[in-house]
Amino acid sequence: MSEAPALPRAQAGPMTARRSGWLARFEPVTLLWIALIAILLFLVAFPLGKLLVVSFETRGTGEFTLMNYVSAYGRSRYVDALVNSLLLGLLSATMSVVMAVPMAWAVSRTDMPFKGLTWAVVLGAFILPPYLSAIGWILLAGPNSGFLNIAWRAITGLEDPLFNVYSFAGLALVIALNAFPLVFIFVKSALDLVSSEMEDAANILGAGTWTAMRKVSLPLVWPAIMAGFIIVFLEAIALFGTPAIIGIPARINVVTTQLWQFFEYPVRVEVAAAYAMPLLLITAGMIVVQKLMLSRKGYVSQTGKGGERRPIKLGPWRWVAFAWCAAVGLMAVIAPLFVLLQASFAKAWGRGLAWDNLTLANYRLLIFEHDMAMTSIWNTIWFSASAASIAVVLALLVAYIVNRRLVPFGEALGFMAMAPFVIPGIVMAIGFYAAYASPPFALYGTAVIIILAFAARFLPIAYANSSSAIRAVHPEMEEAARILGSGRLHAIWMITAPLVRKSLLGGWLIVFIVASRELSAAIFLVGPRTRTMSVLLYDLSEAGNFEVLAAFGGLLLVVTMVFVGIGMKLVGRDFMLRRN
Repeated sequence: MSEAPALPRAQAGPMTARRSGWLARFEPVTLLWIALIAILLFLVAFPLGKLLVVSFETRGTGEFTLMNYVSAYGRSRYVDALVNSLLLGLLSATMSVVMAVPMAWAVSRTDMPFKGLTWAVVLGAFILPPYLSAIGWILLAGPNSGFLNIAWRAITGLEDPLFNVYSFAGLALVIALNAFPLVFIFVKSALDLVSSEMEDAANILGAGTWTAMRKVSLPLVWPAIMAGFIIVFLEAIALFGTPAIIGIPARINVVTTQLWQFFEYPVRVEVAAAYAMPLLLITAGMIVVQKLMLSRKGYVSQTGKGGERRPIKLGPWRWVAFAWCAAVGLMAVIAPLFVLLQASFAKAWGRGLAWDNLTLANYRLLIFEHDMAMTSIWNTIWFSASAASIAVVLALLVAYIVNRRLVPFGEALGFMAMAPFVIPGIVMAIGFYAAYASPPFALYGTAVIIILAFAARFLPIAYANSSSAIRAVHPEMEEAARILGSGRLHAIWMITAPLVRKSLLGGWLIVFIVASRELSAAIFLVGPRTRTMSVLLYDLSEAGNFEVLAAFGGLLLVVTMVFVGIGMKLVGRDFMLRRN
């Protein structure tokens, strides 16, 4: 009796094995991988593919044509805008390097005082939205009524302005003052790896402090300097807010403002798509160059003796170094914020500081009377929070699958998650417009398209953060839980998630903050009731009411600083400037 079932079991063996192999292909992680592919295709690949297709389509008929490219580059004005963007990127990046490299060297390598204050300046410039900085510099250096030019005329009696922000150099300087933290982070991180022994050897051979810096320290971090230069260049050519606020009144046309003009009635999305393609190609090419540059940075830390680093004694020159950092901080953060604060509480900002010029009417108008101000604040908060949540969850799942090598070709997921890094925000927005604005999706002007665009735009930030966090957790802890009977998803939830919670929170906050100030993507996708704070700020700037504009900028900074404060409390003081 006991041996009777033996034959059926033997016969069922191969069938059971085949069934198990078939089911293994559809275990939860495989299904998750398929779902992630679908989501990434929807967020990244389809908008870009649609953008490319639309650039070759005849409007209305969908027939293949090259006329969109002829229309996009058939006028000298459009070609001049591309040339202006490239020159603006080169000049802004050069200015950023000149500002940031001495600051990074002083903070990393010397005994300069008040290094914490310099870090605060860098963080402040990083937080201050570019378009708010532009407005601050209009109040400071407008040729007719800017505070600096008024003071210059009062002191010298000369009529010509000291500085005209409505110029190519003025536009480049304002961009550089907002972008130099990117160079600072790259260069300081590289300098932190350079051993003092190299500089000591140069000193023994007769080189002074400045010669050692010029011939030893800086050449060792040259790849990092060039990488920062390239990143600022790409930021400058893809920026919309500052060129629109300063460049349009100055009649300086660039690629991003020209793209915006293609979206004026009647909308020519097919011409805009064609016009955006060179910007995408330039960005992708420069990112490749930047990757090659960074791949050479490893040699700076190969000292073989522990990499000892001692601060260089500058003597009285340490105050000169601090003066340079203070001057950059004054121009980048303190002066623009001061004039914005003054204007926000002023009846007429041009009258300056006076008791009879102070008022709360600007804030009262925005908070209690303006029909869109409070709605835009709410839109900004929940759009940014939703986008950050989507990006972090998606990035965490992709990073886990890639780093744990759970499926074949998992690296393709990581590539797709990082792909938006090479896509300028304005190009991403046009891609989303081309893909999802028309039926059958018909999402134009809705919260959904803005949230999805923000999530796709900043997915690389979340992915880089999540990937770094996952790599720090050894898989043996999850394997131990699985040996004890836990499923993979349960092990992730109970073991991995608590260990990476702090890093994920930092990533969520960074995505939230940068999304809350995003203008380049939002300006193309918002509708009448889905305006964000950045878009409303741009609308107010076109109206020319700088007092109300400054007050609304103050509200945006308050929202930003609240979340920066939360991040500093929960994650660390340098969570926005930390490089993983």
